Amino acid sequence: MNSYLELTARERLARLFDQGSFKEFLPPSARVASPHLGQLNAPVAFDDGVAVGRALLDGQPVLCAAQEGGFMGGAVGEVHGAKLTGLLRRAVQERAGAVVLLLESGGVRLHEANAGLIAVSEVMRALLDARAAGIPVVALVGGSNGCFGGMGIVARCANAVVMSEEGRLAMSGPEVIETASGVEEFDSRDRALVWRTTGGKHRYLMGDCHAIVPDEVQAFRAAAIDAIAHSRGAGVELSLATLEAEQALLGQRIARFGGCADPLDAWRELGLPDPAAVPMMEADAFSALAAGHTLGGAQ
Repeated sequence: MNSYLELTARERLARLFDQGSFKEFLPPSARVASPHLGQLNAPVAFDDGVAVGRALLDGQPVLCAAQEGGFMGGAVGEVHGAKLTGLLRRAVQERAGAVVLLLESGGVRLHEANAGLIAVSEVMRALLDARAAGIPVVALVGGSNGCFGGMGIVARCANAVVMSEEGRLAMSGPEVIETASGVEEFDSRDRALVWRTTGGKHRYLMGDCHAIVPDEVQAFRAAAIDAIAHSRGAGVELSLATLEAEQALLGQRIARFGGCADPLDAWRELGLPDPAAVPMMEADAFSALAAGHTLGGAQ
């Protein structure tokens, strides 16, 4: 099986990095599980839904993590977040070559409420500390649960985001938007609309991800290698100039697309010759079509 989407977190770690190189910190045998789920008689996992460790990527040592979407949708609780934060802090202490995050998460684990929210904020701070220390952080998004909520913010704090079309990235999930604003605003049952809005192609065009790849493990691997090299060449640390450019990009997006009811309208505004054909295009053909029509820093 070569589909990144269909693999578990541990299968992705085994196949994306150099063969046999992944060494896990706090493996399931350590039995460090959430202290909250047990009190609620909820299922627990002895890795709390995330595997962290070190591996080689094209011969280069990196620290890495993979969220398991099969356990509570990859949601972040206290222990889950602490493992990610610890990994990023270890990267600074060890002067790691890079950190690669295989993200698949619906956001904060509701069972753990404030503990999960605090955990996500700690992950963000640790990620920015790693970047400030000159360590590139690359996020890969291609799992069936997408990357939403706090982890969507974490992804955008990274130097680069690599997505497949099937990967989804957003702050709020479709059901959350529908609940808050009504089905007239966003119909979460319209799966085509959901993918057009949160999927990799739209995120690439809007400048939210830096590379879009086919749903293949080797494509994610190659893109991760390129993203690390590109980040080192472009400067790793999050600078004031970068923040101002991001703010300008967001302002531009609101001005140009604030009145668009569907991503098809935004794609048309970007000048794509046949927006309706975009959802059915393969990644390579789409990338060629999108050249010159993307916002922000898409490669």
